[in-house]
Amino acid sequence: MRETFEAWITPLMIGGLILFMSFIIWDLARKSRAGKFGTIMLFIVLGAGMLGYIIKVVITYLMEGST
Repeated sequence: MRETFEAWITPLMIGGLILFMSFIIWDLARKSRAGKFGTIMLFIVLGAGMLGYIIKVVITYLMEGST
């Protein structure tokens, strides 16, 4: 039962954290009046870690699914 709960709740919580961090980046860009280019740069630079995690999850899923 515990393993099933952890298997479901972990991706949900990490997804929620990623959404919240995206909101924080957007709010930071809005409050600092960064403009379009500045907002894009903030999302690229600050979102790189989130993107790396998402890529890792996808690669792991593909590797485990092929065996």
